[in-house]
Amino acid sequence: MRILVLGAGGIGGYFGGRLAEAGKHVTFLVRPKRKSYLERNGLAIHSEKGDYHFNPQLITKDDRVEPFDIVLLSSKSYHLEHAIEDLKPFIDHNTLIIPLLNGVAHVPKLQSAFGKNKIMGGYCIIETTLDSTGEIVQTSQFDKLFFGELDGTESNRAKYIEQAFSGTKAEFILNRNVEQGMWHKYLMITVLSGVTTLMHAPIGPIRDSEGGTEFIKSLYNEAATIMRKHNAPISDQIVSKYMQSLNQLSYHFKTSMQRDMEKGLNIETDHLQGYLLELAAHYNLEAPLLTCVYQNHNVYKEMLQ
Repeated sequence: MRILVLGAGGIGGYFGGRLAEAGKHVTFLVRPKRKSYLERNGLAIHSEKGDYHFNPQLITKDDRVEPFDIVLLSSKSYHLEHAIEDLKPFIDHNTLIIPLLNGVAHVPKLQSAFGKNKIMGGYCIIETTLDSTGEIVQTSQFDKLFFGELDGTESNRAKYIEQAFSGTKAEFILNRNVEQGMWHKYLMITVLSGVTTLMHAPIGPIRDSEGGTEFIKSLYNEAATIMRKHNAPISDQIVSKYMQSLNQLSYHFKTSMQRDMEKGLNIETDHLQGYLLELAAHYNLEAPLLTCVYQNHNVYKEMLQ
């Protein structure tokens, strides 16, 4: 099975690297600058699961090779339109695409571009970053990639992919409820990125401040209310579950959006908080806390210009 990974950053580089480490046929679709770096230095992963350094198989959007069987799409949402165009030459009628973006707004866009039957559900739970030298550093023990059919069926092709992804140091998990998992992660990412960027602080000081936990819970409830109105498949207990796990987060835990803002980088607020606010407006729901979070991000983006 020929696997194409779009991107060789913290997400694509990590999971693609673990597949390559296990002897899978993996190619990375990267930009020319990243290709030049990786040709000189190789791809390095530093992890509690074991370090790995190798010379990856690389292509750019201008190369022409045979279409691939599986695509792992780890693009940022604000690069999605370019990613779709870059992928088109490498897709045929047999190719399956597993997107790993946060949120859910990308799914109909991918289905429109490639066909509904080609898009599976996917998301990952992992903390990685690129260090100053361009190497991948896993910053926690979690490295789970979930995938499955969006309609909840356990298809033969999903089982085939499960077998193809087996035997690696990362966890590739076939999930019958992958759509629910995507929405649950969307809820968590939206709230935690919202509060940490709004307060300009790690989760610990926010959680431990007077009224901090109540603020986080209120934002969770506000976001969950919008999702339920949209008939998203979130569980009745998901807010309680996330609030119970809040104390398990490290005092110094920062979200990736928070780190991006500290570095002066683009952020995915339109794809995350912005999309939820679009749903809220559609259903005539008030969302004052989420609106405040989103306005904070809009000010940040204005200052980047």
